[in-house]
Amino acid sequence: MSKDNGARPATPAEPPTPPTPRTSLTSSSLAAVADQGMAALTNIAVVIVAARQSTADDFASFAVVYAVFTLLLGAAGAYVGQPLVLRKGADFTLNRHCWDAATFTLAGSAAAGAVLALATFALPGGTAAGLASLGLVLPIVLTQDILRYACSLLGIPQLALAADTLRLAVVVPVLAAQPHGTGPGQLVLAWGLSAAPALLLAGGLLAWRTRDVRGIRPARLLGHRHLGRRFVVEFGVGNAASQLAVIALGLLANPLVVGALRGAGTLFGPLNVLFNSATAFGPPLLNRRPGPHSQARAALGVGGALAATAVVWAAVLTVLPDTMGRELLGDTWDSAAEILTATGGQYAFMALGTCGLLLLRVLTPRATLPIQLVFSALSVVALCVGYATGGILGAAWGLALGSAAKALASWLRAALELRTVVRP
Repeated sequence: MSKDNGARPATPAEPPTPPTPRTSLTSSSLAAVADQGMAALTNIAVVIVAARQSTADDFASFAVVYAVFTLLLGAAGAYVGQPLVLRKGADFTLNRHCWDAATFTLAGSAAAGAVLALATFALPGGTAAGLASLGLVLPIVLTQDILRYACSLLGIPQLALAADTLRLAVVVPVLAAQPHGTGPGQLVLAWGLSAAPALLLAGGLLAWRTRDVRGIRPARLLGHRHLGRRFVVEFGVGNAASQLAVIALGLLANPLVVGALRGAGTLFGPLNVLFNSATAFGPPLLNRRPGPHSQARAALGVGGALAATAVVWAAVLTVLPDTMGRELLGDTWDSAAEILTATGGQYAFMALGTCGLLLLRVLTPRATLPIQLVFSALSVVALCVGYATGGILGAAWGLALGSAAKALASWLRAALELRTVVRP
């Protein structure tokens, strides 16, 4: 995630802004990394506690709902959050942009939540109850996440870290207090309402920090020049397609597919933290390397290290005793354990693909979108074919195959770009 630590070009009407001390930059960077880790830890804890408190069928329905939330969260981040952190200007202008984004998200998520709650009348059972509850809490959870982007823009990630720490401290006891066998509707409602204290804390502190803000107009985000339009298309091409396919399998075929994939993926959650950190901080670090070939070696080294970590972690999970696995995922452990090897392979290939795409962003940014478009579609096909031929295990290996193809394409394109570069 891009950061703006306050050092902006001065205009003739204002004095130059003094340089930000190095200690402040270091503190902000550490807080930003810690906040990413805290958000990831919260997601892991939510899934684990929900799995422990649910039957396998109920957790499968919860996992479908959580996948819908993840999709909406990514879309909101792409349309609102990513353009927000690219904003520049005077402090009062940045403050206004933050509140434009927050109020737009609050209103937009309320509208989307109402539509989602109404649409669930066409669905059966626990999944419908869970989606209806998601519609009710959507303004809370999405607005709280967008405030994290606002803190990043203003150079105060410590505020976001405080709010996310509070959220983790509230959500785990709230979910753990639910009786075993709680339905997905009640679980989703408890999870969403537990984010309210973090939203109030972040909103209150941000309001105090930006108390001079004027001229809030959230409708600006509907303008045809808003960068979020492009970013949400890239999100849809790169990430949403496979998520939608998984949700469709859960709604139309077998919800246990989503439960197993979500459970296994949660056990690999620490690797997601590493992937997010590489995505956030990789390009600036690669740009410091002396030349494209040095950048490629660094990206390949990091990708190989992350892939090796995924393989080792998968090996550790596969020898985990069933008793310990059920302590983590409850009844869902049995289905998740069957696909740990496939999910480990998927994460190993994702590590290589992530670093290949990061290298391409540095060498030739326009090359990433075609790769995302083609190979995300291929992942969807592989997922569906895998499920049709091999059930849940086949679906997991289909996702691994799609990740392998994307990684191979990324590095082949990077090698093509490097051939045109003359070595010093």
